[in-house]
Amino acid sequence: MTEQVQPVRRRYGPSEQWRHINEAHITEEAVTDLAGFKSNGVNFKLALWNPAPNGVRYLKALTFALGMQLSPVNRERLRRTRNREVGDPYSVRCNGEPVCLDYLQAVHELDFIATNMTLDGARILEIGAGYGRTCHTVLSNYDVAGYTIVDLPNTLALSHRYLRTVLEPAQFAKIRFVGIGEVDEQVWGERFDLCVNVDSFAEMSPDTVRDYLALIDASGAHFYVNNPVGKYLDKTLDGHSQGSAVVQLALNSGLLRDVIDIHDSEAVLAKVPAFEAAYRPGERWACVASDRAVSWSYYWQALYRVGPVAR
Repeated sequence: MTEQVQPVRRRYGPSEQWRHINEAHITEEAVTDLAGFKSNGVNFKLALWNPAPNGVRYLKALTFALGMQLSPVNRERLRRTRNREVGDPYSVRCNGEPVCLDYLQAVHELDFIATNMTLDGARILEIGAGYGRTCHTVLSNYDVAGYTIVDLPNTLALSHRYLRTVLEPAQFAKIRFVGIGEVDEQVWGERFDLCVNVDSFAEMSPDTVRDYLALIDASGAHFYVNNPVGKYLDKTLDGHSQGSAVVQLALNSGLLRDVIDIHDSEAVLAKVPAFEAAYRPGERWACVASDRAVSWSYYWQALYRVGPVAR
């Protein structure tokens, strides 16, 4: 019977895991040159998780950090917005409450709006509602008179299905769903206390944005907008994974097309005056509030209202 030889234990020696890391990643060749080591496999084993395969880890870390900073008021807004887990979002738990980035942004947007106007009893028009998280959050926290959503057909079908699932019947009954081909017949001529656009004007053709701004000018008393201040061409962010043609489509959409470093706070701030001017619906409107938006570095939010505003 062959006697098994136990490996000699070295004092302060590496674990088998770190022996592998040194052989595979932090090799002698890899550490001879400092150029680029903080954004490659060397540092991804020393200090950072590789962002390429760890995107969900970073998304959850961001969500957790922001969720733990929620004010008591916004925590209550989040709790009142029930059924947020429908659709299986990437969520974390903060102080016993499930939190995803979509609804984190929604309560921050709602906080910005509610600080500057009264929402109870309001008639609201949202242009481009996505699956409906803003509408869901508003109707869960305020007794609005009505909520109109204008959107493309397939997205409108999704928001209709989602909101019918997550809202109480009495809340859902307040919503009217309008296709883009029905806007002139069903929306023009009505009055809305608040018009909303979150993250879609930057993805429309400039003429379409101007058409919607004209609609808001004719129909609204307040307008909340949350969109990027410019475009970016940093390939390290997404590898242009959808192809150059899709990148070009994005660069050609919206009113604000200047390419900037979206992770330079001063570059973003420099574009704020153009943002505020571009989204002002008309001469009668004044910007009453303007600030960075949670959670992306190059998104800005502003609230306008009809009439002069003292500064």
